[in-house]
Amino acid sequence: IARKEFGKVDPKNFKTLIVETHEIDYSRKITVYVPAQHKAGSVAPFMVCHDGPKGKPNQTFFNIFDNLIAQERLPPMVVIQIANGGGDAQGHQRGKEYDTMSGVFAEYIETEVLPRVEENCAVKLTKDPDARAVMGSSSGGSAALIMAWYRTDLYHRVLTTSGTFVNQQWPFDPKTPGGAWDFHDKLIPNTQKKPIRLFLAVGDYDLLNPNVMRDDMHDWVEANHRMAKVLKAKGYDYQYLFCQNSGHGIGNAKTQFLPHAIEWVWHGYQKKK
Repeated sequence: IARKEFGKVDPKNFKTLIVETHEIDYSRKITVYVPAQHKAGSVAPFMVCHDGPKGKPNQTFFNIFDNLIAQERLPPMVVIQIANGGGDAQGHQRGKEYDTMSGVFAEYIETEVLPRVEENCAVKLTKDPDARAVMGSSSGGSAALIMAWYRTDLYHRVLTTSGTFVNQQWPFDPKTPGGAWDFHDKLIPNTQKKPIRLFLAVGDYDLLNPNVMRDDMHDWVEANHRMAKVLKAKGYDYQYLFCQNSGHGIGNAKTQFLPHAIEWVWHGYQKKK
């Protein structure tokens, strides 16, 4: 789906937008990294990465895995980069996939993407949720946690940068009226601790987007600060990186901290016999 205009605040509910959408045709590119150390026929741990390339892959990203695996700081793992559905935020396919507070997108990946990766790349992907990770930036970051939160039977390890833990869900869902803002507002504080290990990073010049909704739920820095606070209070295994002089996506520092972040997310992994 896609939209032509941003949308208007619903006069009956200031936490959501009225958006006119239309169907579009699109294709989705999946980029798969298989390390040289992978043994054919063995069951592989893997990491899903949102907002995968729609064109030529970024080799620097794969070099991180090459180096960490060669140094035995990571187990040999498959990395699956999944391109988004297009557009952004309310009324676009990317927003519907990434910002919806449910297990639907995790289930789409489980049933539609992973079987094709196994078939086309001749790999066997693990079913062990502790041997699966998911990462993303911005709405891809909130999508990573959404997948693990709603389908903890599938994913235990999460890495986010500039996570969109704000009210960007569309269509409106009364079960989570604040969208991903509800993670730190009520879901994490009021839910029994889940077996999720989470790395978060945000920049001090990250997004502040009050936009037309004026609901005070669109400050990325504040949202990530609140996430760290509730994760600590609940006793989660988490690490929070606050990057100075960095904007949305933390592009100026990502190459410096991403190797550590990936290694940290996988800390404690042990292959099941």
